[in-house]
Amino acid sequence: MPAALEDIKLAPKNFEQDKQFASALHGKDAAVTGGLAALAHKNKEADKVALDSYFKHWNGKTDEAAEKDRLDDYSSLTKHFYNLVTDFYEYGWGTSFHFSTFFKGEAFAQSIARHEHYLALKLGLNEKQKVLDVGCGVGGPAREISRFSGATIVGLNNNDYQVERAQYYTRQQHLDDKVSFVKGDFMQMDFEPESFDAVYSIEATVHAPVLEGVYGEIYKVLKPGGKFAVYEWVMTDTYDEENPKHRKIAYGIELGNGIPKMYPNSVAEKALKTVGFEITYQRDLADNNDEVPWYYPLTGDWEYVRSFRDALTFFRTSFLGRKLTGGFVTAMETVGLAPKGSTKVTDALENAAVYLVEGGKEKLFTPMMLYVCKKPEN
Repeated sequence: MPAALEDIKLAPKNFEQDKQFASALHGKDAAVTGGLAALAHKNKEADKVALDSYFKHWNGKTDEAAEKDRLDDYSSLTKHFYNLVTDFYEYGWGTSFHFSTFFKGEAFAQSIARHEHYLALKLGLNEKQKVLDVGCGVGGPAREISRFSGATIVGLNNNDYQVERAQYYTRQQHLDDKVSFVKGDFMQMDFEPESFDAVYSIEATVHAPVLEGVYGEIYKVLKPGGKFAVYEWVMTDTYDEENPKHRKIAYGIELGNGIPKMYPNSVAEKALKTVGFEITYQRDLADNNDEVPWYYPLTGDWEYVRSFRDALTFFRTSFLGRKLTGGFVTAMETVGLAPKGSTKVTDALENAAVYLVEGGKEKLFTPMMLYVCKKPEN
């Protein structure tokens, strides 16, 4: 049963405290040192705090009390998850932390960009618009969509480390006049009502404890007549919450991706309508019987690799690549270069990949349920 909005405790806005913690954890070179090299720069005591704060929620229990504990701590859970995994994501995937569909022979980077362009197309973005990116990561999609559409984009993120890295990349690419980033909680936004022409979110609102909360905030800051588009992570109609195998897959996805609770697509659809949106388009882009499945980079199946650059990306994300990365991180941890517990993070990411593939193959899960919505004029 989905959580009710009135039962969720909104997180206190300890933004200055968050900033101080991120600075202590990642150090003064946080903006310029990414990937696995950044592990050597982490403060080991602060990293232990992040590890303990995240993994205390994951003891294998899926009962109502355990889920409520994760839902109530949604903000801290998400912040510490990305404190732990951002460097691994950038190393393995790049700066756009999302999946995409693939056409046969299409390069990985091309597919990622096309997925972002398609969202911009569905929103009808142009250079006159001010657009909000909810849960922007390190800003890969915001920069790409701004270049594609000309729109001015503001990225919202509750993780200071990611905001800092997003700003760094944006300055490097000379896009800081068009793309900016702010720290904030998407369950309680600080923007003025009706201040954005359009809003989008790519695989980020799944971190919300209750979807009516984040969708309601988006509705509030969107101008009347404006559009909202989201690639939502949801369980499909095939998923049965009472089926132990299905729940195990969902829990594995939750644990390895910092998600308080995975909900069925029917919950997302109902939440959008409840807050007032008109759904003008919806489609599960993962449910196309594509020749190249969306989860192929995680499978270890080399038959779809078409370029040297793709081979490098695929090697890092494949089963073999993940095992080698895990071994390398273990070695770094053993000699004291990486904080203790870093191997625990790679193990969680490995399990997440396994359950994402299994959920994709069984059609229990999709990372790209696309909803395009409109806020009524009146």
